[in-house]
Amino acid sequence: MTQDKTISRERRAAALNSWPRQWPSRLDRRSFMGRTAALAGAALLPQTAGAAPQQYDLQAIEIAPDTYAVYGAREHFTRANGGNIVNISFIATDDGVVVIDTGPSLRYGQALKALIEKTTKRPVTRVYLTHDHPDHVFGNQAFDPAVIASLPGVIANMKTNGEMFAENMYRLVGDWMRGTELVLPGAALEKSSERFGSHEFELIRMAGHTSSDLVVLDKKTGVLFTGDIAFLDRAATTPHADLALWHKSLNELEKSSFATLMPGHGPAEKGKRAIEQTRDYLTWLETTLKSAIAEGLDMNGAMAAPIPQRLQAVALAREEMARSVSHLYAKFEEPFLPVVSNRS
Repeated sequence: MTQDKTISRERRAAALNSWPRQWPSRLDRRSFMGRTAALAGAALLPQTAGAAPQQYDLQAIEIAPDTYAVYGAREHFTRANGGNIVNISFIATDDGVVVIDTGPSLRYGQALKALIEKTTKRPVTRVYLTHDHPDHVFGNQAFDPAVIASLPGVIANMKTNGEMFAENMYRLVGDWMRGTELVLPGAALEKSSERFGSHEFELIRMAGHTSSDLVVLDKKTGVLFTGDIAFLDRAATTPHADLALWHKSLNELEKSSFATLMPGHGPAEKGKRAIEQTRDYLTWLETTLKSAIAEGLDMNGAMAAPIPQRLQAVALAREEMARSVSHLYAKFEEPFLPVVSNRS
């Protein structure tokens, strides 16, 4: 195991300056699938590497009493942003601070922990991880593993995908990842709620963005932390998506009662616009890809489909649509393929 970790570290070090800066504008199916398969799980069409100060400038924005958002950029992973594309939240309770996700790197986690201490003057008593994607979990090293918790399915996904995600992140954001290693949660969530001080946190088991997604509702303030089940003004990512389960989760959230929705990406808002927009985008995406397949279009043809006017202001809609072709096209294409008999 030690030897495997050493090899992994060496691969990451070699990758820091080896990522291609451009992709061809057109790819055949085999090339496109080959180039994108290794990138699953990150919001990551690579951009030109640029010099950037190796320090995250994190700001805490109060969105409810004693409840803070740390907003990430609505961008892909780049060496300029250091992977800071995710929303993180924390809640100050009488029993300590509850944190929702930890960010993309050890360095981010350290900056987040310092911001929490400066803002609340209280220790972290619980960290919830909403799912296993790298922008949400690689800040874990900055926190005591004993206080980090998530669903059993999330932990299983981290064990399966974590090392691959780490190597991809080293390629994509370079030196921002220095020293970052996968740290698993110390606790698997089995209860449906936990209480810290006067805050009761409902722990809602969902799926769709990944095979296991945690949504957290603070019953005291009414803030709903959706992780990546809901996006707002930033296109949804689909590398591990099950769209049927995702729609089911969105329908359940829409029926729930909350005051403010904090998405995994995009601004916190009162109301259900994030749920509605995420559903609209996913419905358009599925309809568009299925129509392209029915018309006999190849993957390049599907990627050329126009973005509807109502979604054109959604950040990265074109880029994420192209990525989703690589994630979903084969699955949607299956019903249209001829059945080959095994008989000779």
